[in-house]
Amino acid sequence: MVAPPRTAWGGIAGPVAFISAWALGGAIRRDYSPVNEAISQLAAVGTSTRPLMTVGFIGFGVAVPAYGAALRVALPGPAWKATVATGLATVAVAAFPLGVSSTVDNIHGGCAAIGYATLAVTPLLAVRPLAAAGHGRAAAVSAGVGATAAVCLAATLLGPAHGLLQRVGLSLGDAWLAASAVWILRGGRLSPRP
Repeated sequence: MVAPPRTAWGGIAGPVAFISAWALGGAIRRDYSPVNEAISQLAAVGTSTRPLMTVGFIGFGVAVPAYGAALRVALPGPAWKATVATGLATVAVAAFPLGVSSTVDNIHGGCAAIGYATLAVTPLLAVRPLAAAGHGRAAAVSAGVGATAAVCLAATLLGPAHGLLQRVGLSLGDAWLAASAVWILRGGRLSPRP
């Protein structure tokens, strides 16, 4: 079954919903540092920004798997599976907010880690099919974006400026999703070179 290219809009709508929620939430919450605090703190139980950030998580979590259906048709290989996993992990992040209990916090952290990993690996999984189809520059950009996002997201475990590193890593992955969605909406579809 061929997914209609319009589902590629999810690769734009999801990142826009997510980034808008954390940017606006971080700006309006006075006791919050986007440089030193994780995005999930904006959706923690009892915070004024919880509804806004929860909508951002769910918007991303629903839209990105829809985009994955379009990516499956346009790009051979398993990158689409990583996008679906990213979306599902993000819905789980919203379903298990911080501040309920240490157990729920641990589940939240595990879901976030899955979302980080699958978002960073998506452009990396696109490298081989892009290169095989003769799109060397796109393959190199995908490799750079995926590797840089992975390093930034892994570095969030080290402490200083983890909120900033999280935003950089996630934004890089989101930018790749949006750029590839635009490519699909413009009729992009890979066929391996003969």
